[in-house]
Amino acid sequence: MRRGLNKVMIIGRLGRDPELRYTPSGQAVATFPVVTTRYWNTAAGERRSETERFNVVAWGSLAEICKQFLTKGEQVYIEGRLKTRRWEDANGQRRYSVEIVASEMIILGERRRFTDRDHHERPFGDDGGFTMGSSASTEGIGSEPAEPSEPDESDLESEI
Repeated sequence: MRRGLNKVMIIGRLGRDPELRYTPSGQAVATFPVVTTRYWNTAAGERRSETERFNVVAWGSLAEICKQFLTKGEQVYIEGRLKTRRWEDANGQRRYSVEIVASEMIILGERRRFTDRDHHERPFGDDGGFTMGSSASTEGIGSEPAEPSEPDESDLESEI
């Protein structure tokens, strides 16, 4: 069987505080930009940089956690997948936007980790951080939790 892979990981700083909204069906959705900068030296020894801005979308409990804990300028690790959103603007022009749909977020300065499947705190690793867990039961190490149901993204389009 042939499978594809759509996974993205970025480390950057929040460009603004997350915006939290709720779709008509009651699903929480947070949006916020994450800015990354890459540095390198040219062959002539000149220092160069390149800055990229990524639009991030978080759903469900992860959206609420992002709103509660993230602030502009904070450094975060975001893991998720790329999603192209398509819509028509007021002039009838077809528009596109590529976003990162977050499945995991770690606040780097405070070493905290959150995922879209999580609801309560539990310790992880040896670094003194913590994670948000989906239930009081303990799952085996390396077990893959069930994939959350896909949010109705037409709800998001009607909200934007």
